[in-house]
Amino acid sequence: MKQKIRTFIFDELIFVPEPGKFSDDDDLLEAGLDSMGIMRLIMFIEEQFGVTLPDTEIDPDNVKSFNALAQWVLGHQK
Repeated sequence: MKQKIRTFIFDELIFVPEPGKFSDDDDLLEAGLDSMGIMRLIMFIEEQFGVTLPDTEIDPDNVKSFNALAQWVLGHQK
């Protein structure tokens, strides 16, 4: 799951010079993930993983890193 999300983010949403050195705990918001990117990311995740991520849970803490995203998504998978 993380790899698929990682590929989408680095291919579509933000540029980092060396994606391989970007850890699962590094800050995606500081790297340039903005509100439009977050909305595109949520739509991608919902489509790819068959989950619904509630609007009320869209919070920087849930999208700040790959680990945070994975926990958020896993919490909504059935």
